[in-house]
Amino acid sequence: RRERRIVEATVVHALEGLPGELAGRYYPLYEMGEATKERLIMDHFLFKEGDRFLEAAGLNRDWPDARGLFHNEDKTFLVWVNEEDQLRIISMQPGADLQAVFARLARALGVLERRLAFARSERLGYLTSCPTNLGTAMRASVHVRLPGLTEEEIKTIARAHGLQVRGTHGEHTRAEGGVYDVSNRRRLGLAEVEAVRELAAGVRALLKAVD
Repeated sequence: RRERRIVEATVVHALEGLPGELAGRYYPLYEMGEATKERLIMDHFLFKEGDRFLEAAGLNRDWPDARGLFHNEDKTFLVWVNEEDQLRIISMQPGADLQAVFARLARALGVLERRLAFARSERLGYLTSCPTNLGTAMRASVHVRLPGLTEEEIKTIARAHGLQVRGTHGEHTRAEGGVYDVSNRRRLGLAEVEAVRELAAGVRALLKAVD
């Protein structure tokens, strides 16, 4: 608990005074009402308590102590503190402008890398709680409506482009209204920009199959 609180204080200090559109406020989880939390979770802005696997790994200890959410005014830049990893940095927005989303993320990381020390291995890349995120530690994803395609057809096309498919609300959920969460599968052995390009190419292939 003590170490988690130190991480929270360090991150909150680093987030103070961010420039321009990145500027925002930190909201500790324990101060949020249940209705507010549920709304933020449904809108994909907030995490929820971990599943049985995270519980087994001890990542739910002392919940919700020293956990929280930082976001800017437009909720296009967010930081999750002490969820599965100590830090999860998110850039997001409605629409299809992946370049704008990636550029915002790069600007934010440019600032935060001067204020925080990230755990990184020369061989494995950035170190994360889940081994599947080793490497870039970046999950680039889009929500895309794919009417007329079966789930198996979608997954076949996605696999061919190095992508993975989840339900509307992420892992272990179902697609609602034909909306799927599509993201890069590879984190290790490629650069961040390559992951975004793979995602864009795969989504184009999925949309072409719909047409």
